[in-house]
Amino acid sequence: MGNGTELGRVRALGSAHSGAHHWLLQRYTAIGNMFAGLFLLFGLLAKGDYSFASIHGWLHSPLPALMAGLFVLSTFWHARLGLQVLAEDYVTDNSNKFAVMAALNLLTFAGAAFGLLSVARIALGA
Repeated sequence: MGNGTELGRVRALGSAHSGAHHWLLQRYTAIGNMFAGLFLLFGLLAKGDYSFASIHGWLHSPLPALMAGLFVLSTFWHARLGLQVLAEDYVTDNSNKFAVMAALNLLTFAGAAFGLLSVARIALGA
């Protein structure tokens, strides 16, 4: 029981047994986004002073800078995972799919690198 139809077994159709890892990564990055985002939100709300110098000084300390960097990484990774699913589902031609995935990887890497560089510049006092 539970082996599917005979035609499905002959054609080897059915579960690919590879989607759970991707699904779990999306959930883990969503949880990471939630915790880092809430930390940053409550930290900003607790500041009271929203001047450039105040926020710059707050991000200059280690814990908020670390959380901002983790938030950047987790957000871009989460976005990449979600957009990868869209590309795999809706781009049917293999050469177009390769081009879309290459562009997606390059753009998410560049965005995450820029975000981390920005946080590092503030945290290290440049």
